[in-house]
Amino acid sequence: MSEIKVNKISQRSGTAITLGNSGTDFQLPSGADIVAQSGSVITIAAGATITNNGTATGFGATGAVNWDTTAKTTGFTAVSGNGYFCNTSGGAFTATLPLSPSAGAIVAFSDYAGTFATNNLTIGRNSSNINGSASNFTININNSTATLIYVDAIEGWRLIDTGSFSSVNDATFVAATGGTISTCGDYKIHTFTGPGTFTVTNVGNANGSNSVDYMVVAGGGGAGTSDNVCSSGTGGGGGAGGWRASSGTASGSYNAGPAPLVGPVSALPVSVQGYPITVGSGGAAAPPNSSNRGTSGNNSVFSTITSAGGGGGGTRVTPGSPLEPGISGGSGGGLSGAGTSGTGNTPPTSPPQGNNGLQGGGGATAAGQPLNAGGDGAGTAITTSPTYGTPGPTPGLRYYAGGGGAGINTNAVTNTGGVGGGGPGGQNPGGTSTPGTSGTANTGGGGGSAGSRQPGCVPSGTSGAGGSGIVVIRYKYQ
Repeated sequence: MSEIKVNKISQRSGTAITLGNSGTDFQLPSGADIVAQSGSVITIAAGATITNNGTATGFGATGAVNWDTTAKTTGFTAVSGNGYFCNTSGGAFTATLPLSPSAGAIVAFSDYAGTFATNNLTIGRNSSNINGSASNFTININNSTATLIYVDAIEGWRLIDTGSFSSVNDATFVAATGGTISTCGDYKIHTFTGPGTFTVTNVGNANGSNSVDYMVVAGGGGAGTSDNVCSSGTGGGGGAGGWRASSGTASGSYNAGPAPLVGPVSALPVSVQGYPITVGSGGAAAPPNSSNRGTSGNNSVFSTITSAGGGGGGTRVTPGSPLEPGISGGSGGGLSGAGTSGTGNTPPTSPPQGNNGLQGGGGATAAGQPLNAGGDGAGTAITTSPTYGTPGPTPGLRYYAGGGGAGINTNAVTNTGGVGGGGPGGQNPGGTSTPGTSGTANTGGGGGSAGSRQPGCVPSGTSGAGGSGIVVIRYKYQ
């Protein structure tokens, strides 16, 4: 292979000079220049290579990239010297850095659709460090551009277009105190089983978190009782406390509950302040043999969200007189017999916070049942701790706001409480009025009514009270 050594080459405007034959090297001495006159073009033939044998700065593409104008929509591996527009509007994906880069390798990434905050672009390190850290880098600010240059094995790829690593990853997060605090991955969960204050100490920002998901369940209604005369009249089950929750998108897209109850319901923005928490107590049951209705449950409150207490269960007053109806509330109280049951979602919210009573009390997802059972409550994964809620048909979810069962005058098994803490109603197995069961504490379940005095004209059993409510708040903290 031959070698050509020159000190200076000049050419006239518009003319061409060919150096050597295929396979020859063209070498400039230190300090020499190649200068193209106005109107001329320096063309590098296919297969030819320009090699920098020294350490001069400014050689190659260490300060700029050639942009690929076809936006990337799925994961890919970048090539040194290229810039990429990344469109994450269809979902987050990963752009992988070149493997085994040389010093001076350069790549860049830019937000094509302004969606990096919602659907992050992850920069996969591909075995190299990024800013001295052996971890991937996430770009989560809309309309941002990041240019990275490979330095060495210690620092790896350095972010150089903004001069600050944090300027394209300046996420800050909600911080708060109050209630019983637990952690699930990147999320904090504050659970209130009684009154308290949710105190926000840092509001965060949109690149981290600045809103919170919630579940607010009111106290369940107490059950009515059997009438005070020797008849077959029985009391209705208590209605479940109102159940209100956000859709879960602010804190992990967990299963927040069934449609349409949470669909879609926005998370609540927060500010640095204390938010008083009210957790409603359950309503009292009617006394035995009193022909009284149960007492409605009490409201639960967080910020602008108020869930209404469940309606008390109804009863018969005297033989031949109108039945005393179930009371309206978050879910309506029931009435065993042909009387009027309470109306759910009272006062109205959208989505609805509960359902009507029938004979059993209404629940969050279903009305009271015609065969005396309470309506079922709602399952959610806002907290999967077995300390709270009750198990139900879907593993991994905890259930709240089930209606209470009505009392009956047989030994049937149709007066169960609704899933989510509703208390079963009592029965009368051959002349004995068995008690109803109270709603489970901190579920908002309605109380179950005592069994009928008939047959046998026996004293009424004790009806069940409503279960207390609960407030759960969840947010991303890192």
